[in-house]
Amino acid sequence: MTFRLTFCSLIALAAASPALAEPVFNRIASFATLDNMAEGEDRTRATSAEIMTATPDGNRLIYSDSPLGAIGLIDIANPRAPKPLGNIAMDGEPTTTVVLGETAFVGVNTSESFTKPSGVLRSVDLESRKVVANCDLGGQPDSVALSPRGDMIAVAIENERDEGVNDGAIPQMPAGFVVRLPVKDGAIDCAGKQVIDLTSLAEVAPDDPEPEYVDFNAQGDLVVTLQENNHIVVIGADGAVASHFSAGSVDLDGIDIDKDGKLDFTGSLKAVPREPDTVAWLDDDHFATANEGDWQGGARGFTIWNRDGTVVHESGAAFEQALVRIGHYPEGRSGKKGVEPEALKYAEFDGEKLLFVGSERGSAIGVHDVADPSAPKLKQILPSGIGPEGLVAIPGRNLFASANETDLGEDGGARAHVMIYERAEGVPAYPTIASEDLLGWGALSGLTVDPADPAGLYAVSDSAYKDQPAIYRIRSGQPAAITDKIVVTRDGAPASKLDLEGIAADGEGGFWLASEGDAEKQIPHQILHVDGKGAIRQEVPLPEALTAQATRFGLEGIAMAGDGTLWMAVQREWKDDPKGQAKLLHFDPATGNWSGVRYPLESGEGWVGLSELTIHGDRLYLIERDNLIGQAAKLKQVTSVALEGLEPAPLGGELPLAEKRVERDLIPDLKQWNGYVQDKVEGMAIAPAGTVWTVTDNDGVDDASGETFLWSFTLGTQTAAK
Repeated sequence: MTFRLTFCSLIALAAASPALAEPVFNRIASFATLDNMAEGEDRTRATSAEIMTATPDGNRLIYSDSPLGAIGLIDIANPRAPKPLGNIAMDGEPTTTVVLGETAFVGVNTSESFTKPSGVLRSVDLESRKVVANCDLGGQPDSVALSPRGDMIAVAIENERDEGVNDGAIPQMPAGFVVRLPVKDGAIDCAGKQVIDLTSLAEVAPDDPEPEYVDFNAQGDLVVTLQENNHIVVIGADGAVASHFSAGSVDLDGIDIDKDGKLDFTGSLKAVPREPDTVAWLDDDHFATANEGDWQGGARGFTIWNRDGTVVHESGAAFEQALVRIGHYPEGRSGKKGVEPEALKYAEFDGEKLLFVGSERGSAIGVHDVADPSAPKLKQILPSGIGPEGLVAIPGRNLFASANETDLGEDGGARAHVMIYERAEGVPAYPTIASEDLLGWGALSGLTVDPADPAGLYAVSDSAYKDQPAIYRIRSGQPAAITDKIVVTRDGAPASKLDLEGIAADGEGGFWLASEGDAEKQIPHQILHVDGKGAIRQEVPLPEALTAQATRFGLEGIAMAGDGTLWMAVQREWKDDPKGQAKLLHFDPATGNWSGVRYPLESGEGWVGLSELTIHGDRLYLIERDNLIGQAAKLKQVTSVALEGLEPAPLGGELPLAEKRVERDLIPDLKQWNGYVQDKVEGMAIAPAGTVWTVTDNDGVDDASGETFLWSFTLGTQTAAK
């Protein structure tokens, strides 16, 4: 499958008429794990949603929360309004939970150290919320699996390595193994525990197997991944090793292999070990692995295998490249494991055989049709929150859910979340924008309308790609299409020392760009004039009277008025501004004169500032927002200032205070994708007829979900266009 076919399939789904629309998944709700904290608990504490399962009736989700040493429960009887059911303490680090009836079986790591691993399987009565039994596992548990017949539990005893010893290389004793536990009358038969030795099988560190993940097929056979050993083992229903083989290696072309502030997908890696993480049976003869990789750049994809070790399908770089095209590529992981496929789930929905592949670092989930295991077809990519670790399919209710482990609350970022999706006829709500080719994009921070085509836009990316600043040509649609990437150059080379936050078409085929500036990174506060090919023709520094009062938070938008002069927004107060006021700067390219006014900012939690500025008719339009995310976000709005009567004064003296008008609350718009509210609404452009285009900055997928939302509405309305 080619990537253009992937893009075209998205377009085809979006264009399908309701009568012909096929079932797709769309996110319908999100749940922050902090909501499971009891009243009075410290909600600033880190939480997590890692491996997750559902109760047999599909009405409750149970996830592992290792920072809290608990399992968290969510009521999804109404999946569009999930309710917290609280946490149950596990007296250790929970890893994986499986459920039979009203009993949850939880693998719990109780290890004293890496060299003295230990763990138990705790039986939790879900009605009483009490631990009713414990079974010593003899080592540190990772994955836990329940057989389809409900008569056997298997546990991967990883006895993981200490990554601080010998650069994390194995062997590091003691060796791991697999435990099988019979289940009788809904309870564990701990006395019947069977330990399955996996030593002497792998070519890599054969004395130190580290089983990562286990899964049962319908016949009771187990497949086990040894990620660090780059090996796969199949254990028969009798508990004996039936076969084992190396996971082998893969050649990768068309990937970014350097963490260098650029998006460059011309690199290659040869003979990269797959080092599979999660594994899932597709049927009794085929299984799939998510090849997260560990060393040598990461395998970055997934593989479908025959149980005898024959490769049926290798995705190679295809999965990663599909994420590149929707802006979910984590450039900061280029030198390691790229998008790091880790989570995996197979399920049948109304006879449709689907394989879900979660990208830990790309924070997205690929949905593949695997009716023919040798030729999977990518159907959708779902936005997931940060770091999808656990995937749950509930076909009987047409639901799917992801557990996203990363919690950035201590740094003011997004909290760990569980996302819930529903399968129904319709069109995918995500992505809202994708590139037609493997251009590489993200961190969109400013918009302007194409003067030659009111349905077209241009965007710029910010310093997330510090050595490849770029202008993107966008064709509106559902999803919108990035059709071209113009790298901004200085003397023929990609320009450095820029943090582009604003763009305005100059009406002559070129652009004015606003660079925010950052003294600590030696990025100057300035505006630039570039031609249609991105070559810098003029660099205009801000006057010294301004920069002497500057802070980190500089220019965040630029627009050209009908008389050829330029207006710019400064994000926050500078040293010479009264509290709660930021500058709107005015520049006349013909004379070189600078002047300005002050803008009254709202007050709020965190900080409040300006993120964009554009002109439509006789008014300046601005985005004013707080820097808060998720439940904490309170202020994301469009405001305007009348140009008539606005008299900018010379800099260095008293500046007049502009009078603003609130035009639209953007928080309801940001909630339409049913995730958490994104903090960075960064770009806005208004077409001549009054259509307003707005876009979020995905931070280059660095400690962010990678989600980019591009949407439109009409001036004077409050309901966004879909």
